[in-house]
Amino acid sequence: MVGRAVLLTFVLAIVALAARAEPPEDRIAALRRGVNLTNWFRYPISTAPAALGSYLSDAAMSDLRRTGLGFVRLAVQPELLPDLQPALIAQVARLQHQGLAVIVSLHPISWHLETEPADRARLVATWRALALALAPLDPRLTVPEVLNEPVFAGAPEAWQALQHRVLAEIRAALPAATVVLTGADWGSVAGLLASRPEPDPNVVYSVHLYDPAELTSLAAWRPGLDRAALARLPFPAGDPASCERAVRPAALDPTDPGTLGVVRFYCALRWDAARAAGPIEAAAGWAARNRAALLLGEFGATSRLNAASRLAWLAAVREASERHGIGWALWGYDDGMGFGVARPPGKRPVLDPGVLRALGLVTPPE
Repeated sequence: MVGRAVLLTFVLAIVALAARAEPPEDRIAALRRGVNLTNWFRYPISTAPAALGSYLSDAAMSDLRRTGLGFVRLAVQPELLPDLQPALIAQVARLQHQGLAVIVSLHPISWHLETEPADRARLVATWRALALALAPLDPRLTVPEVLNEPVFAGAPEAWQALQHRVLAEIRAALPAATVVLTGADWGSVAGLLASRPEPDPNVVYSVHLYDPAELTSLAAWRPGLDRAALARLPFPAGDPASCERAVRPAALDPTDPGTLGVVRFYCALRWDAARAAGPIEAAAGWAARNRAALLLGEFGATSRLNAASRLAWLAAVREASERHGIGWALWGYDDGMGFGVARPPGKRPVLDPGVLRALGLVTPPE
């Protein structure tokens, strides 16, 4: 009996593995190149329907498409739903009318999913209602994302169970939709590697990448550092001595050991395009083993970083993703880690030509 049970378990595992496959090719194609819309339905300037409706003009949406982008990832603060749900659905429809696929991604501000059962119930209930509201839209261009950057530190199985439950709610209303899933640990590559794939053929797994944070955010997690000095960090870093000289052409004040320590740590690791590609390659290996589709759902670097390093890093990450057939989305359109368009955007914002080139995109014609 034990041998038969083991054999049955093995057969079921093989069947589940064989059932996993990539989503339809047209969905993968639509999710090749994208940008995050970060502050339209997240920390909105105004929740008035008129303000939400005019945040992004038809001309601005059209320009996104004409750069070569195929989708947007729309950050949605679920605490504002259901009041904003009608406006959200209307704006998703407008974006789709311009030929853009739309990832609808929940970005809670006040929920504590790891510790509060009530908040986990809110996540399930939010998707139960939101999936039904999205159902009338084109399923080829409507892409639900369960949650942005779940943490669940040391408890990936708890997140997996909750995500599985939410996926079932979404599937009930959106049986044909491609759904974006993610691992725990802030949606990192490490979180993905700790994940088990869902036996669902129409899902994409998202990871976020901001490594090295000393470069991309100027070590924003640590107060009191000399950001002007960190903004001179080179990428690629080269050898440690020349890297350090680039940051302190005269001298970084030796009484600032914190900043100097961050600089020396970054320089010692010799960050270059190959090192930046490492996490992407690890994620791609997981995807190959599990016959899964991947998305780099966020990557970006602060505009305070010197332009040469910033653009080189953006290009390196984008190119590594494309080499592995992984779609990507810059963070973000209306955020200083990406295009840095003002809030609210003007009628037809001018997109940074350097960032466009680094992303392999084109400047929209006049």
